Amino acid sequence: MSTLNETYTLSNDVEIPKLGLGTWFIDDDKAAEAVRAAVKIGYRNIDTAQAYGNERGVGEGVRTAAVPRDELFVSTKLAAEIKDYDQALASIDGSLKKLGLDYVDLMLIHSPQPWDDFRGGDYAQGNREAWRALEEAHQAGKIRSIGVSNFQQHDLENILEGASVVPHVNQLLVHAGNTPSELLAYCASKEILVEAYSPIAHGAIMKNAEVQAMAHKYGVSVPQLCIRYTLQLGTVSLPKTANPEHMRSNAEVDFQISGDDMNVLRDLRDVDYGEHSAFPVYSGK
Repeated sequence: MSTLNETYTLSNDVEIPKLGLGTWFIDDDKAAEAVRAAVKIGYRNIDTAQAYGNERGVGEGVRTAAVPRDELFVSTKLAAEIKDYDQALASIDGSLKKLGLDYVDLMLIHSPQPWDDFRGGDYAQGNREAWRALEEAHQAGKIRSIGVSNFQQHDLENILEGASVVPHVNQLLVHAGNTPSELLAYCASKEILVEAYSPIAHGAIMKNAEVQAMAHKYGVSVPQLCIRYTLQLGTVSLPKTANPEHMRSNAEVDFQISGDDMNVLRDLRDVDYGEHSAFPVYSGK
């Protein structure tokens, strides 16, 4: 069975495909074509965000794809700067309007802090307010499942204190060289499924000699090894690309990494993101 056909089941019994298409850095005018190509290859999980500036294009791709809307799992994210109930409610409706969809399958709070203060100040109350808006939209049927992104354990505990719905998902930076094992274990203990974004470390892992040698041993590419690694961690893997050949290759991951090799990849450290270190999610600040 192809990895593209495999799913996890969220704590609210909603099924989510294990492998998805990330759309960060795909321009709005290219997004529809990328989504249609991915769906044609067999992808059923499409991930976007308000911050990506391509919800309109992604929505067009979903609406004009070769399969019915209900066969696709579409995610978006509430902008990190929105820490207010009323703004969050309006922004949820804004996403649905831009996407041109009646509902989304998953919506996340993109970050516990605004990007210009990432891992900085205290936004606990604002996150609770944004979460209340997501819960309300979930209850209304606008969103099938709700979650967070880039949330550490204390950020999650803040949400859980007053939540009527435990987050279904926490989308995190997870890749060989950056495996937050304690946070993964905490999420598992709360039945919060982790989605791994940048599973290929935004390309930074490609030149790692140890990873190259391991990929060669398995007869696969470095991206294939890295995607398989995140899947075997029990996460949803969200490699991002607009290239249909890369989409196809990224899905050819029906092999098993041994336990010893998983440990090697889990223990890797110090990935250099180069120019991309300017982004808060890679620099940590």
